[in-house]
Amino acid sequence: MVEQNNKLRILAIHGYRQSGVIFKSKLGSLKQSFKQKIDFVFAEAPHQVPPLSTDSNEEETTRDTRGWWFNTADHTFIATEPSNLSVGFNDSVKVIENIFKDQGPFDGILGFSQGASFVSILCSMQQKKLADPLIKFNFAIMISGFKSLCEPHAVFYDENFNLPTLHICGETDRIIPTEMAKSLSDLFTNKKVVIHKGGHFVAGKKYIYNDFFDEMYATKNNSKV
Repeated sequence: MVEQNNKLRILAIHGYRQSGVIFKSKLGSLKQSFKQKIDFVFAEAPHQVPPLSTDSNEEETTRDTRGWWFNTADHTFIATEPSNLSVGFNDSVKVIENIFKDQGPFDGILGFSQGASFVSILCSMQQKKLADPLIKFNFAIMISGFKSLCEPHAVFYDENFNLPTLHICGETDRIIPTEMAKSLSDLFTNKKVVIHKGGHFVAGKKYIYNDFFDEMYATKNNSKV
């Protein structure tokens, strides 16, 4: 187990067609801005995804790209399309269980795009006591998040959640429309919502996160007094 300190420990869950290494670079400015208060640990999805053949606004074009689950029989994922499939999802839950077991505890979890959708499911699993007891966290951040449209995941969105959360989305996001992000954030009752003017990326401005991180940091450290 990891030795405790005063910093927040956050598990970061990358998006579709990303990886732990890619997401670490995407969060570079956040890591630098909050290095005195936060330690990030980066998860790696178990499923390899074919890279895009050309550059686009999707999450990444690289040789080593991964995803948390697929919603088509040919192992692809399109967030905006409903499906009765969630291929590989249980494998990904096992990955998260192992990370909490081997590298936990974590104060919070943060996800981008499909990773943020996964974060929302983990919030539900924790509240409904459907997850391994090792998966335990006190807050969550969802960047370009959305409710999974996979039919097997519908059970995770049938009630509201009271976990402290921060929801961030871009008003010009062409991959996850703002109405999808709002549909997810509406399920959370103890939340902060930030809509920036950009698109489908991890906004790096410190002010977007500062109040929420300060509150979570104070909550953790005041509880030790």
